[in-house]
Amino acid sequence: MSFLSRLMLVKSKAHFSADARRVRAPAGAKARNFDGMGKRKAEMARRRVGLIILAFSAFYGVIGFRLVHYTYAQPENTSSIMPADRLMASRPDILDRNGQVLATDIRTVSLFAEPHKIVDADEATEKLQTVLPDLDVRGTYRKLTSKSHFQWLRRQLTPKQQSQILALGIPGIGFRPEKRRFYPGGSTASHIVGFVNIDNRGMAGMEKYIDNQGLADLADLGMTSNAPLEPVKLSIDLRVQNVVHDVVMNAMVNFKAKGAGAVVLDANTGEVLGMASYPDFDPNKPEEGAKEGWLNRMSNGTFEMGSTFKAFTLAMGLDSGRVKLSDSFDARYPIKIGGFTIHDLHGRGTFLSVADVFRYSSNIGTAKIAQTVSIPDHKAFLTRLGLLTKMNTELPEVKMPSQPREWRPVNQITIAFGHGVSTTPLQTAVAGMALVNGGKLIPPTFLPRSREQADEMAEAVIRPQTSADMRYLFEYNGVIGSGRNARVPGFDVGGKTGTADKVVNGRYDHKLNFNAFLAAFPIKNPRYVVLSFCDEPHDGEGGTLAANTAAPIVRDIIRRSAPILGVEPNFGDVGNGMLVSY
Repeated sequence: MSFLSRLMLVKSKAHFSADARRVRAPAGAKARNFDGMGKRKAEMARRRVGLIILAFSAFYGVIGFRLVHYTYAQPENTSSIMPADRLMASRPDILDRNGQVLATDIRTVSLFAEPHKIVDADEATEKLQTVLPDLDVRGTYRKLTSKSHFQWLRRQLTPKQQSQILALGIPGIGFRPEKRRFYPGGSTASHIVGFVNIDNRGMAGMEKYIDNQGLADLADLGMTSNAPLEPVKLSIDLRVQNVVHDVVMNAMVNFKAKGAGAVVLDANTGEVLGMASYPDFDPNKPEEGAKEGWLNRMSNGTFEMGSTFKAFTLAMGLDSGRVKLSDSFDARYPIKIGGFTIHDLHGRGTFLSVADVFRYSSNIGTAKIAQTVSIPDHKAFLTRLGLLTKMNTELPEVKMPSQPREWRPVNQITIAFGHGVSTTPLQTAVAGMALVNGGKLIPPTFLPRSREQADEMAEAVIRPQTSADMRYLFEYNGVIGSGRNARVPGFDVGGKTGTADKVVNGRYDHKLNFNAFLAAFPIKNPRYVVLSFCDEPHDGEGGTLAANTAAPIVRDIIRRSAPILGVEPNFGDVGNGMLVSY
């Protein structure tokens, strides 16, 4: 073998030996490398298990959360109605001046259905009818088969009805808590307090006034809550209100009248202590009042007030300085003007003093007093007393007075004794208040008002001396005139009657009267003004004139309410029917 061959063989063996050493030598290192790989695989396995556990935990956590959410979620979340906090929003209690509750919220429930969960609409309807006999079967079936997710079935159930329906076990039927307005006094103060609709929103009276002050806007914005609100206190004295309501209701029945009403005002603050108009309604069931009961004739009905307007005409003459109490007017002959003839109902056929014009309610004498003032001044005087403009007060139901488009001489004469201008009874009482309280016109209010607050807003409309003269005339008529039937021993009542023929088909009907009586007591220093009316009486004692219908209403109100109002009787000022001078 050549050297080259041996050399290559030696190299080849040497190379093989080196490779063998490389393969055999790291036996321990190989073991160590295998252990490292095992540890990495174990760590990866642990991570995979951790991720799987975390994934399952998150999955079941989501399921648990959804279960809890569906357990406590309110039904309205599946409906299109307003959120619960808005439907559950509280209204403030309404209280009288002494804290007696006139209106409050009570808790109730309403019945709803989720049509997509109803199994058998026919069966569900039949079952509900066993508890709710007056249920609208067709309407209910239509709701239960609709494609919506929410339908009201009946609002404001009783607890007994709720319990009976629960016992039926109807799938897809549920209840939601709501609030219902409750009026403990029923119809006693219905036209003042008003009422709410099914969603607890004010629809009339002071309920509507409260909403108009911002409560309705807050509810629309979802900013109301279930938290109790500060009560709203009214000027009404519930005891006096009950008296007024009772007397007015009895008068309408006894005199077989179309309507009747009355108001008691604080002569120095303008506060309404009591006011009623009949027919009326129960605010707990306002739908049963119908149109006749809903009309508040005291503030939202206008009438020709008849001879009560003579008080304003005489006050105008006296305040102008053109007429004095010592003056006399010729009332011997009728007045003919513009194709009309003005007569006196109780004509004396003689000259009458100003006091006797008032006492005998002379149309002729009153017309001649009115003619001492120009037509523009006459109109301005009634406007100043608030008799020709819309009354400003909290009650939303207030009607605008009506008057002739153009005042002609004949209009001035007829308006002087209460024909041709229609006003509300309440604003007539407010104007009458200015005649006896020193000459201050004070806007009426259904909220408490202090004497100081009233003085700040009072407007002087006649001179104090004119007011003193009018107090004398009211007392004169109350003692020996047409106001005798309103006298209450010890309480010194003075006033003026008014009997107006009503207009039927454009003509005055002498058989249909609107009777009113404007009064104040104690008349020497009046604390309260009372006005009553009786619309179309048919059976008054001694006739259907105001002296026999409206005046007794005032008498009964004062007799029963004067002690409540804290007016002490005084039997020393008037003796043997004679007036004591001022």
